[in-house]
Parts: sequence; structure tokens; C-alpha cells
Amino acid sequence: MEGSKKLGSAILYGMLTIFIIAIISSIIFAFILRFTSLQESSVQYIITAISFIALFAGGFMAGGKGQQKGWLLGGLTGFAFSLIVFFYQFLGLDRLFSFEQIIYHVCYILICMMGGILGVNMSGKSRNN
Repeated sequence: MEGSKKLGSAILYGMLTIFIIAIISSIIFAFILRFTSLQESSVQYIITAISFIALFAGGFMAGGKGQQKGWLLGGLTGFAFSLIVFFYQFLGLDRLFSFEQIIYHVCYILICMMGGILGVNMSGKSRNN
């Protein structure tokens, strides 16, 4: 029971990290787009890069908090993020993922796994799996 509690707590910390970074960057880009002449298409690649950074940071945080099995913690954190986005899009917007979005979300899960692995190794407390 204790292990699953630690697992859930680590994933929650990772998810909070992802959404905090997403909210802060969304506010910044909303102000930039509103008060400058930039168009959304001109910052598209920067926003994509920030998305990957946010998922990596979320995986890193989950791995650091869980202190073991970083690939699993990162993968579950990335999967939980993708599931939330899917449910929002499906239930709120009545749309399924496009093929391009599926590719993005697979990459999000993989980058989150990498962050989890690095988070475990940087925490230095445990070297299990």
C-alpha cells in the first residue's frame, strides 16, 4: 500500500509541475500575442518546445519524488497528462485525437519517461530499477 501511495504522490507532483508550467507560459504568451503584433503561427515552435520542456520537468519531478522506477513514474505521468488532454478534447470539444496529436502525445510520454529516469538518478537516494 505504501508503495502505491508514493507512486501516486510522485505522479501528482509531476502533473502539478506540468500544469503550473503550462499555465504560466500560457499567460505569458497570451500577453505577448495580445500586446504585440506577433501572430500565433509565429510562436508555434516555441510553444511546442515549452510543452516538451514542461513534460520533461514533470517527469523529472515525478522521478525525483518517487526515487525509483523513473521510467515508470515518468511514463505514467505523461500518460495521465495525455489522458486528461484527450478527455478534455473528447468530452469538451467533441473531437478525437488526430494522427498528428497521437504522435505528439507518444513523444510527450517518451520525454516524460526520460525526465523520470533523470529525476531518479539526480535524487541519488535509490538506484532500484
